Amino acid sequence: MKGDMSPLLAIKGVWKHYHGHSVLRGIDLEVRPHEVVCLIGASGSGKSTLLRCVNLLETIDDGTIHLDGREISDPRVNADKVRQRLGIVFQAFNLFPHMTVLDNITLAPRKVHKVGREQAEEHARGLLARFGLADKAGAYPDRLSGGQQQRVAIIRALATQPRLMLLDEVTSALDPALVAEVLGIIRELKEGGMTMILATHEMSFARDIADTVCFLDGGVLREHGTPEQIFTDPRHPRTRDFLRTVIGARP
Repeated sequence: MKGDMSPLLAIKGVWKHYHGHSVLRGIDLEVRPHEVVCLIGASGSGKSTLLRCVNLLETIDDGTIHLDGREISDPRVNADKVRQRLGIVFQAFNLFPHMTVLDNITLAPRKVHKVGREQAEEHARGLLARFGLADKAGAYPDRLSGGQQQRVAIIRALATQPRLMLLDEVTSALDPALVAEVLGIIRELKEGGMTMILATHEMSFARDIADTVCFLDGGVLREHGTPEQIFTDPRHPRTRDFLRTVIGARP
């Protein structure tokens, strides 16, 4: 964790059950401003569920989640207001196929944040230019490659100027040749100081970009630490087993 800044996000003792099965079991995690946290672990370990709980797409069964010092997990909280401060990008691009790239990006700023069309479009065009898609503003999603669609999905999340970005396996649906262009955007966001939580199977990328790496296993946060510590000297046997399986790390 960086410095002594108060956490932007604080997850304390979070449990989530589905049909009597615990998919998150007492998760404790703090994310500080400008920090990049990577969640690693096997499929079904709870990474995506944790992100969905932070974005209030799932209700938690116990524990608390605080954003900017305010509890957002209280059922009385206006979830839509909370989501205005969060950006989330999923494996699937979820772009509206009947809308142009520009309209996809400006929809939330105009309809949710009540930004004027001219201002919203100016900001969107700036983001498209920043990430190499200036010529795609008038295109429809089916005219874009998978990598371009995922970049647009990230830009759409950025257009609302979120406090925190949540990225859920954003490269898993892409051909290997397209992964690098999406990872390049994430790297640039880190350099710009964006606070992010990423669930990823890209171990080399997690090692390169993360400030903190968290290993989830069976809904439990078994271990967290710096990339150097997690990838070269994991302390928990389950972490060592996982890394040995995915990248051949030594125990």
